[in-house]
Amino acid sequence: MRIISGTWRSRPLVAPKGDTTRPTADRTRETLFSMLTSRLGSFEGLQVLDLFSGSGALGLEALSRGAAYCVFVEQDRAALEALESNIAKLGAGSQSEVRRGSALMLGPARKPFDLILMDPPYGTGAGSVALDKLARLGWIAPGALISIETGNREDTEVKGFEIDTIRDIGKARITLLRPESTVE
Repeated sequence: MRIISGTWRSRPLVAPKGDTTRPTADRTRETLFSMLTSRLGSFEGLQVLDLFSGSGALGLEALSRGAAYCVFVEQDRAALEALESNIAKLGAGSQSEVRRGSALMLGPARKPFDLILMDPPYGTGAGSVALDKLARLGWIAPGALISIETGNREDTEVKGFEIDTIRDIGKARITLLRPESTVE
């Protein structure tokens, strides 16, 4: 596992020990960030939320590409060790905050986020549940882009969000969503 592009390009990342966490494959991350780049243009200055963050590969990739700040949320002990090691190795501590605990147990947001990256356990529906909760608690900026990685047979639908695109990559499915427009 490595950073694909940006300031930390080609820098290796530590994966969590054990089989509890399933890191996003390099090929899937490359596809995701190509999709995000084509929609965002630039990551400069973005506030990023990386839920079910595991090793932190998604949020760290966004930081490498110019995002201003990333909040990582993870509850698994082995994943937290890998995440904190990766942040330290890349010197990303001043641009990062690690929240230990479940992505489903977050309280009200202090500020909304521009880009939300989720890689929940496949087959659980946790991404949809988390997105619904984030919307109710003020975590999502009006023009935000949200990525949820699921298994390739899973659908993601959340009231109040429209699907921008869906892409299958091997066993993974990436669904990009945006908050529905409130303009009529």
